[in-house]
Amino acid sequence: MNEIEYDIIDELYFVTSYGDIAEALNLNGEALSNHLAGLLKKGHIKALYPDPDTEVSFDEIQFKANYQQYFYLATKAGLIAHNSR
Repeated sequence: MNEIEYDIIDELYFVTSYGDIAEALNLNGEALSNHLAGLLKKGHIKALYPDPDTEVSFDEIQFKANYQQYFYLATKAGLIAHNSR
């Protein structure tokens, strides 16, 4: 887990919108999108859409189209990786 991924998971102990993550980390656009996609592929976070209670499975095309509208939450595996660092 790199430093940016660590910082992202640090923000995801609770359901958090893309905008809040981007603002907290002062990071957005392609860089943040790539890190979120990587964490989703690893199973370290989950994406929620259209509301904070509905999980969506990772689909790269859908993700690229909607990632800014998603909410995110760290998974148990992501929290373990984050806390064991």
